[in-house]
Amino acid sequence: MEDNESIVRRFIAEWSSLDAERLAAYFTEDGVYHNMPSQPVTGRDRLRRFIGAFVAGWDRTKWEIVNLLARGDLVIVERIDRTVAGGRPVDLPCCGVFVMRGGKIAVWRDYFDLATYTKALSSPGARPADAGN
Repeated sequence: MEDNESIVRRFIAEWSSLDAERLAAYFTEDGVYHNMPSQPVTGRDRLRRFIGAFVAGWDRTKWEIVNLLARGDLVIVERIDRTVAGGRPVDLPCCGVFVMRGGKIAVWRDYFDLATYTKALSSPGARPADAGN
């Protein structure tokens, strides 16, 4: 059986696919995803719909792991989510706390500054990522 660190690393890499079905499959049936600025989402079907709506406006994303700590069923990942949404680049520092159960994500809490994300998308001075290329 694959260890929890490897599963979370694979899950983070999988975000580049922007495939909500594949991402939701990493969760237990009763899994919880809590974007700390928002209300938690519970249950794999709800998670699939939530993730699908979330990534629908993204052109692409690649998440960079800065630090990762794993012990037993707990995995903590400091990362930078490098996303292009609506042609605008957003580099969002995050810290994710994963509680694993049986090789699946039972709970994922993500801590970040929502203003960093919204400001990058709405800033009049922001230029689309592919401008001038």
